[in-house]
Amino acid sequence: MELRLDGKVALVTGASRGIGRAVAAAYAEAGARVMLSSRKEDALRTAAASMGGEVDVFAANAGDPDAAAAAVAATVDRFGGLDILVNNAATNPYYGPAVEIDLPRWDKTFQVNLRGLHAWTQAAWRAAMADRGGVVVNVASIGGLSTGAGIGVYNTTKAAVIHLTRVLASELGPGVRVNAVAPGLVKTDMARSLWEEHEAEIARRLPMGRLGEPADIAHAALFLASDLSGWMTGHTLVVDGGALVAAG
Repeated sequence: MELRLDGKVALVTGASRGIGRAVAAAYAEAGARVMLSSRKEDALRTAAASMGGEVDVFAANAGDPDAAAAAVAATVDRFGGLDILVNNAATNPYYGPAVEIDLPRWDKTFQVNLRGLHAWTQAAWRAAMADRGGVVVNVASIGGLSTGAGIGVYNTTKAAVIHLTRVLASELGPGVRVNAVAPGLVKTDMARSLWEEHEAEIARRLPMGRLGEPADIAHAALFLASDLSGWMTGHTLVVDGGALVAAG
């Protein structure tokens, strides 16, 4: 069964590379008109040029509420509305024991990964979804369902994203569905330090025998945005190659 988003307008944060870029491309291929957003306009334009369909770009810092509102307004102005918001942008400026993190980097991680996600959702709700309904897809992580050495603060933000997904689903239904996808280790530039030197070893421990690709997450995000998931809200869809199963 083909998943289609014809007639829909989507806004994807963190869309210049990795998972966000793959999601934006999948949505455009499925017929949506897509606004790509991230901090760097040149990278956004490079990503957009690689996609078919009707796409545009708007540079914005995901942790800045004013930028979020401006990106949402630009999407509505450019495409006539907003039906799907994908909160994908995230940061992880610190690697090490959670107890040792300095507070500025703690604040930065929460500002982008949690506070920013909420601000983008507020902006989408106020500008379009309160009146016409819609879908929000949050990109969480299996780190929000487990623990992982060195990225405990990042994982804590993702645990909060999973809970916030449930909270918003309970508040915004039935007009707006809010779900999340929780990737395992995906071969992105952001996660490169976690997999590049140990890819084969990590893959051997996974039931599916390989690390994730951005397209694996994009396919799940496409399902969550489509009408085929029309009776799903408040759910976090794990896409991890079996990592949580292997961990017991």
